[in-house]
Amino acid sequence: MEQQSTQSFPVFRAIGAARRGNLDRLLAVFADVRAGEGLTVLLLAFTAFLVFFSYYLIKPVREALVLTEQSANIAAYAAGAQALLLLAVVPAFGRLASRVRRQALITWVTLFFASHLVLFYALGKAGVREAVAFFVWLGVFNTIVPAMLWGFANDLYTESQGRRLFPLIGAGATIGALGGAASVSALIERVGVYELMLVTAGIVSLTIILVRIVNRRVGGRAVVNGREEQERPLERAGGFQLIFRERYLLLIALLVVLLNVVNTNGETLMRKLVAADAVQAGITDPRAMRVYIGEFYGHVQIWTNLLGVAMQAFLVSRIFHYIGVRGSLFVLPLLAFTGYSIAAAAPVLALVRVVKIIENGSDYTLQNTAGQALFLLTSREAKYKAKAAIDSFFMRGGDVFAAGVVFAASRAELSVAQFAAVNATLTVIWLGIVVMICREHKRRTERTAIAAGAREETEPAA
Repeated sequence: MEQQSTQSFPVFRAIGAARRGNLDRLLAVFADVRAGEGLTVLLLAFTAFLVFFSYYLIKPVREALVLTEQSANIAAYAAGAQALLLLAVVPAFGRLASRVRRQALITWVTLFFASHLVLFYALGKAGVREAVAFFVWLGVFNTIVPAMLWGFANDLYTESQGRRLFPLIGAGATIGALGGAASVSALIERVGVYELMLVTAGIVSLTIILVRIVNRRVGGRAVVNGREEQERPLERAGGFQLIFRERYLLLIALLVVLLNVVNTNGETLMRKLVAADAVQAGITDPRAMRVYIGEFYGHVQIWTNLLGVAMQAFLVSRIFHYIGVRGSLFVLPLLAFTGYSIAAAAPVLALVRVVKIIENGSDYTLQNTAGQALFLLTSREAKYKAKAAIDSFFMRGGDVFAAGVVFAASRAELSVAQFAAVNATLTVIWLGIVVMICREHKRRTERTAIAAGAREETEPAA
């Protein structure tokens, strides 16, 4: 079993640990990095950087296309199409994972998505109205690809290692998101909306090389519950089957649904306000409106990710250190409840913008890292298949539920303030799910500790 860190700031240290190299010592400022772990975790962090840089570079393109070709409500309703598509995508992903090794799985899936960006570029330049199709596609991309990356990381590390090192991988994702958001305003005017799709395709493809390097460094082996096993295709059980078979996985799926309902409703709330703001500003030309909306979301993402970088670099690992994974799960729903309660009292764009920056900044860092760490106590099949199903279908299922909330709110003619109040109420249910997950997580942690102790007793002395 690993020894515990004895210092949390400014540098993590452990009693009796092997001597660390320069890179290990540098990274120890941000997380509890032990001897020999620095380069591998840094490569994984850079992979996460590229994945999230790509998404945040292309996300404002989605918003610009949707709000100039369709409407804010269409964005919410398109989630239904995403969920239907994922009913086919998730089983196909599971079948592929059962037939090929993890490196081949990541390579082919990444190339599959990169090729679609080239296709969307060609269709857009030809004048095709592709907003809904692109919105649906981007939702699938942003769930499958990150889930696959985190599944790979879960496959490499034990539960105790992941608890220490995941904040660094999450930092790579957060900095990548900030870099992508910061690049949008300049690129969207210089190269154009559709050209950003080609840039993104090239960046996404680079992650294949990094995964190959990491896989070679670990010798094609995965550490599972303290023992090594050869990298291999997964068992045949599908992602949905695993989720409905294990209470722990089902609760995580429900958590993702509630989290995404609240987040998507918040996005819809802000879309309505920003579209109204553009009209009030007298912007009527479609191209000018695309630029205005794209720049607005680019600035929101910059501030969101500046907050995220600060949290991920200096707070997440220390929050894990003091209150653990379970305690960390309570932070975001409490922040969301407070934020939407305030928005219900004062539904103006400037305030909702601040609420979303705080909510998303916490979601993409602390909540995301804690959510990924929940899978450290699961099987390899759950790490890839169940995780892909949860992070894709159940996440989009949250969007579908949110679309239902939007539809019901429209029929009931709820005001923006009333809509915010509904969102605040949903966070209470979210907190209830967190309580149940924490109970299951505690049971699994205790079983893992008992099993680890039993292995140590039966292993012969060196």
